[in-house]
Amino acid sequence: MGLFTIDEEKCTGDGICAAVCPGCLINAPEPGSYPTSVPDAEKRCIKCGHCLAACPHGALSLEFMDVNDALPIREEWRLSPEQAAQFLRTRRSVRVYKEEPVPRQLLAGVIDIARYAPTGRNSQTVEWLVIQEARDVQRLAGLAIDWWRSIPGEQLEQAGMIAYARLPEEWDRGFDHICRKAPHVVVAHGLRAAAPQTSCTIALTYLELAAFANGLGACWAGLLQTAIMQHAPLRQALGLPEANEVYGAMLIGYPKYRYYRIPVRKEPPIIWR
Repeated sequence: MGLFTIDEEKCTGDGICAAVCPGCLINAPEPGSYPTSVPDAEKRCIKCGHCLAACPHGALSLEFMDVNDALPIREEWRLSPEQAAQFLRTRRSVRVYKEEPVPRQLLAGVIDIARYAPTGRNSQTVEWLVIQEARDVQRLAGLAIDWWRSIPGEQLEQAGMIAYARLPEEWDRGFDHICRKAPHVVVAHGLRAAAPQTSCTIALTYLELAAFANGLGACWAGLLQTAIMQHAPLRQALGLPEANEVYGAMLIGYPKYRYYRIPVRKEPPIIWR
């Protein structure tokens, strides 16, 4: 079959598919001809689908992706600059949640959106773990506290983390700084050999925004993530493959409170060249 097939009745020979290909794997057509692939294109293709997505005529299908399986973009759903600005500016890190659990289907839906986050060379190396039960979330938080409790105060002070010395004491008083008593935790992980750290970070950012768009609240679980990296019992409790590393964790649930204003942020320091 080759890397792609062309519907000659639809193709106009405009060369857009060749222009957008990241790997320059498509030869732009000569007048009266159609696009062709370069030698070894099948081996070099990163399967991003840009060529298929950019064809305005739906004339190109890939060996691994049929044009009819690719959803069309609905122009009427595009956000205006003002709508996009409000959406991004009104996202908040939610730390107070309702006890109501989020349906599994909804959690799966926001992860499904997050899988469209960009990854290096379209590697799609991000894997997910969802802690569904609130009692299991609290068990993980307790294991994290065990680790924080073991760190001497002077060590925390030397590391500039003395503020965290109070975590165990406040946990004992019933306040959970680790997971904020969120009903769920979503963990992004992947093979160490694939080095997916940046991809996981971007995917979790997509997840947070998708959660917000679906009426959910989310917050980066940095204290949990730090403990996961250092505390073997906590890593074992996650039950992930030995070859995988955790690259980020996100608290998620229904927010208990709404926000009505956009807090002021400092002006961005920009150097223009």
